[in-house]
Amino acid sequence: MPPEPLLQILHEDPAFVIVNKTSGMLSVPGRGDHKFDSVAYRVRQMYPDCIEQPAVHRLDMDTSGLLVVARTTEAHRELSRQFTARETQKRYVALLEGILDGDSGTLELPFRLDLDNRPLQIYDEVHGKMGTTHWEKIAIEGLFTRISFVPITGRTHQLRLHSAHEKGLGIPIVGDPFYGNGNGPGEMKLHACELGFTHPVTGQAMRFKSKPDW
Repeated sequence: MPPEPLLQILHEDPAFVIVNKTSGMLSVPGRGDHKFDSVAYRVRQMYPDCIEQPAVHRLDMDTSGLLVVARTTEAHRELSRQFTARETQKRYVALLEGILDGDSGTLELPFRLDLDNRPLQIYDEVHGKMGTTHWEKIAIEGLFTRISFVPITGRTHQLRLHSAHEKGLGIPIVGDPFYGNGNGPGEMKLHACELGFTHPVTGQAMRFKSKPDW
């Protein structure tokens, strides 16, 4: 039986909805009949007039936080354009598995898909595409560091790789099952906490915030 179509909806609009995704949930259906459950699937269940492919952008399954999901074709087209043109504003908060030196900076690393170990990404100065992230330390919390990330590019696993790689911060995100010491979905401490864009119909500036529960 399909799961109950429940999501935490932070904002409802005729053109889109803002979802606060939990860690461990897919943004869109995965490959295979057992991976149909996702934010996109549940939004379609909750809003019968929703378009068939409502996802505008994605968060990794292990990442929690803010997603905008389109309800109409027109909204999907305009919101997708804004993301492609980098006209949106995004900020993430993460908990790193160690003490980070320094207060702020910018990370630029070339990386690509590891063809032998999908979906992992690997550092590659020759064939990799550059990913750029601004970071700022928020606080030291015991043996961990709370940090703010503002990604300029939107590469797969960008923040996770920028955190863990020795040429990046050199400290993995707590609970990361791919680049750190996580054991499974739902453990990683990476949260999309701010999302800004222009309303696809009215042109109004929209800004949403969400605090993680950790």
